[in-house]
Amino acid sequence: MITTNTLRPKWSSALLSLLLIAAVSSSCKKDGGGINLFSVQDDIDLGMQVSDEIEADPATYPILSEGLYPEAYGHLRRIRDEILDNAEVDNEAAFAWEVKLIEDDEVLNAFCTPGGYIYVYTGLVKYLDSEDQLAGVMGHEIAHAALRHSTDQLTQLYGIQLLLGIVLGNSSSSLTDIAASLVVLKFSRNHEEQSDEYSVRYLCGTEYDARGAARFFEKLVAAGTPTPPQFLSSHPDPDNRVEDILGFWEELGCGEGGTFVDRYEDFKNSLP
Repeated sequence: MITTNTLRPKWSSALLSLLLIAAVSSSCKKDGGGINLFSVQDDIDLGMQVSDEIEADPATYPILSEGLYPEAYGHLRRIRDEILDNAEVDNEAAFAWEVKLIEDDEVLNAFCTPGGYIYVYTGLVKYLDSEDQLAGVMGHEIAHAALRHSTDQLTQLYGIQLLLGIVLGNSSSSLTDIAASLVVLKFSRNHEEQSDEYSVRYLCGTEYDARGAARFFEKLVAAGTPTPPQFLSSHPDPDNRVEDILGFWEELGCGEGGTFVDRYEDFKNSLP
């Protein structure tokens, strides 16, 4: 999870109007949660500032130099482009979809900030066995950003009345406090399940086997890992997620796709 204490997002002028509308229509709910009071531009601004904070903290986030490892970044961009070019991804044109490799072989992690900044740890790349598995994980993370789960969670965490009080200056909290909440923010069960489903949807039209995320969970279960890494949450249970992902795959009729083991070995060998 992102750790920063100095985020200063530039919130859109439309936020106050949204809050005022929401204050009188808070009963309007969508399946599995409430309305998102943040604009797409808020996601973009927040993501840019989170990215700046990460770049400014190499001790916590040792970003692998693209100048020294262009081949590794070429592999990562190929996977990203295969997903974005062949799937219907919400906010594809608006978000940055930049990719960065974090050099830490001890961490099985990946995350995507609001606005589409994708970070993948070298530990995760080296842990996985084939390119479709990493594509499945990246599809999951892209879904969190594309579907704006972070700001949706922030809306649910703070609530309409508190957000309205912040904007009107009637609360001791601030929008900076909201941004800092990303430190401890965890996605809901519904968000995790939706991102699992969209990982399958995204990969279904690509060259990859759309069951890639399920293969990752199967690897975790086979290794006796008690819970998946934080970026995929500790819920739902990994076994159940494998079953659900395979169910989505059958429902969509994706068919067999490639795993690209040899090409993925080239990716791993391109890392330090």
